[in-house]
Amino acid sequence: MKMTIVTVGVCCVATALVHAEMAPPSDVASRARGAGRVVVARVVDVQAQFETNRSGDQLIVSNALLEVTETLKGAPAATLRVVIEGGTVGDLTLKVSDMPAMRSGDRAVFFLDDAGAGPYIPHDRGRGVMRLAPMDRIERSTLTLGDVREQMRVALGRGGR
Repeated sequence: MKMTIVTVGVCCVATALVHAEMAPPSDVASRARGAGRVVVARVVDVQAQFETNRSGDQLIVSNALLEVTETLKGAPAATLRVVIEGGTVGDLTLKVSDMPAMRSGDRAVFFLDDAGAGPYIPHDRGRGVMRLAPMDRIERSTLTLGDVREQMRVALGRGGR
């Protein structure tokens, strides 16, 4: 009896973990409404450097140059700069648990906010970057790029279909 309860418990936990790993990213619609810009882009260059944040903490940040392939919200642009916390300078690496590490060649849907003077920052931190896997699937989800486009169209009240 005890073994059956343990087995059922392990199965429930495993099912929950698989579901959490494959669930769609939370609330694309609210991200779309909250972000100033939303683009589909490819990272063409990443340069890491030290920077002091508003709290006075010195961090490593990665400055990514994006080649925009599609604008879903905001003014069209061929390229954009995005600053993401984390990166490597020399032999020192900062990994930020809720921020993605960007590499040249990565493709993603970027939900962006204007940081003031200069580059953009991901809206809602790491949830503002939905990395694209082959076949335009959002990594670690069941969503496709087409699903994101449709959810944005509905969220932003755009007509169509």
